[in-house]
Amino acid sequence: MRFLLLIIGLVLPGLLYGQLTEPVFFKSKTHDFGEVVEFGGNVEYEFTFTNLANRPMRILNVQASCGCTTPGWTKESIAASGTGFIKVNFDPKGKPGYFNKTLTVTTDIEKNPIVLTIKGNVVDKKSGGDELKVVLGNLRLKSNSFALGKVFVNKPAIMQEFKIQNAGLEPLTIKRAITPPHITIPVPVTLQAGETGVLNLNYDAKVLNRYGFIADKIELITTDADSVKIISVYATAEEFFPALSAAEITKAPVLIATNYTLDFGRVKSGNKSELQVALHNRGKQSLTIREVQPNCTCVTTSLDKNTLQPGEAGTLKIVLDTKGRAGTQNKSITIYSTDPRNPVQRITISGFIEQ
Repeated sequence: MRFLLLIIGLVLPGLLYGQLTEPVFFKSKTHDFGEVVEFGGNVEYEFTFTNLANRPMRILNVQASCGCTTPGWTKESIAASGTGFIKVNFDPKGKPGYFNKTLTVTTDIEKNPIVLTIKGNVVDKKSGGDELKVVLGNLRLKSNSFALGKVFVNKPAIMQEFKIQNAGLEPLTIKRAITPPHITIPVPVTLQAGETGVLNLNYDAKVLNRYGFIADKIELITTDADSVKIISVYATAEEFFPALSAAEITKAPVLIATNYTLDFGRVKSGNKSELQVALHNRGKQSLTIREVQPNCTCVTTSLDKNTLQPGEAGTLKIVLDTKGRAGTQNKSITIYSTDPRNPVQRITISGFIEQ
């Protein structure tokens, strides 16, 4: 009996760990390039992954769904807890319109192939897509929103330039900018009739101290007749982690969820459906969950603990409010943590709401 218990004690942890997640863990298996200029040259993206198995692994092959994607990947063996990459290169020339391509990845550690997806929209703009087509009074811009991309809460403020033009017949001055505290715009800015210039926007994510997708509104007060111009500002805030040494990797916190894909099945509209997922710290240092952000107001989440000690687990409760919804549902929840190798992780939930 004692021998049997010893065998169970040795085997069970490995079985449980194998059930926690896929052995080859990608932070995301889909990348959206957004708008790609047809004559702007190739675009590239690098999918990164972690080997969560207890033995080394190797990528055997990466097969693209069409010749317009050129894959490259880590060729050498990847140790347990090590990281690797799969690089995709897309040539948009001669391919206008929406695209959705896949990379099928085979490894020596997973029976089923892994499918990665790239998508976007190729636009026919030989000038590089820099036209100032949005008109706000006499002010012309490329867009009525400023997209900053990724910003970091633990790094200095960034400054980004946005091209503007005075389309009027008289000088135009941006005399005041009404912004939230984490955004500043140096004013006044004066443009002569027909003149093109830039608007400098400074964004300090440290002041905001939030994580995830952030949308703001700013107001530019100008001297033309339509004096108030409202513009959206979008950014995604994360925490920056420098590259780790081999010794640091062995000590770092590691966030693992029991499941990254959840199905709440079929539920009646008007009811609330609740799911739970366990979050484990498999590392050797304390781990903090900074923020949990659903992509829909119909989803609410709660954590029983935000800090996990080494070997500790917490519970993430997920509630879907089906009121006013019907049909197939696909939502996601993004988790921001102090896992330095995978600080942003995503859990997807799906199901069907019946009327």
